[in-house]
Amino acid sequence: MVLVKLNIFFDNLLQNSIIFFALLNPIGISAVVLSLLGQDVSKLQMKQVAFKSTLTILVAFFIVLVGGNFILSVFGINTNSIKVIGGIVLILMALEMIRGNKQKTTSSSDDIKADDDLSVIPIGIPIIFGPGLFSTIIIVKQEAQNFYDITAIVIAFLINAILIYLAFRNSLYIRNYLGQTGQNVVTKIMGLIVGAISVQFIISGIVNLVKTYL
Repeated sequence: MVLVKLNIFFDNLLQNSIIFFALLNPIGISAVVLSLLGQDVSKLQMKQVAFKSTLTILVAFFIVLVGGNFILSVFGINTNSIKVIGGIVLILMALEMIRGNKQKTTSSSDDIKADDDLSVIPIGIPIIFGPGLFSTIIIVKQEAQNFYDITAIVIAFLINAILIYLAFRNSLYIRNYLGQTGQNVVTKIMGLIVGAISVQFIISGIVNLVKTYL
């Protein structure tokens, strides 16, 4: 019995880790951050950005994880509706990743220069922690059946937060090693995975909504 529970736990951990990794896309995001900060960014600056942006997404994750049910109850939102709209958002993200336009910020250059610290806004939110990740966290939380499932979600996100930190801190080395082409290839592959996940969310949400209202 214990062995079965462990197998289920590690299966959930692996699945959630892959989902979060595809959405966060540490290597691709590191390229976006470098382009935002400029070519003359130093290793010390990247270390500071890595720490602050990682802390930002961790705080945002726990807020959504804990407050997700409250948000749904306040607005009377069906979980399956979140699955459908979340899947649509993820499809748009996947298409942008495949086309190579992922995570472009809409802030003007003047607005960016006016910010003293870009680690929280726009790097932490919404470049890393965007609406797609927000919807996904609520969905996987709703699908969790017990404490072990929740633990798997938390550990999976913590693992990916560490990967984000390491990718940002070593982004200068990654750029030199992979080059822009290598980073683009990784982003496109992650886009395919995100697209597949989004289709599953949409189909599952629609099927359950039909069962509920028909």
